[in-house]
Amino acid sequence: MHWLLLILAGLFEIGWAVGLRYSDGFSRLVPSLLTLAAMAVSFGLLALALRGLPLGTAYAMWTGIGAVGTAIVGMLFLGETVSALRLLSIALIVVGLAGLKLATE
Repeated sequence: MHWLLLILAGLFEIGWAVGLRYSDGFSRLVPSLLTLAAMAVSFGLLALALRGLPLGTAYAMWTGIGAVGTAIVGMLFLGETVSALRLLSIALIVVGLAGLKLATE
């Protein structure tokens, strides 16, 4: 259950990271409110996940899910550059996250 909470927290981190772009420096009301709500949910879910997971592992997984997901969203939907080096770098983060998960079992 704690891992599920952590994954959901990471997904909401992707949401608030993307939301930051659309909030235009918190100058647009609705995107700003949605971004702040996603931040609150993400932090709340992370806090719940920490009840049963080691801090270092949980925080690294949370930020890793957010980083990988945000990079993928940027490439797929926001016109950011797709390159072999960028994809390899994302893959290395995913391998690191898998290693952390295996080391925590």
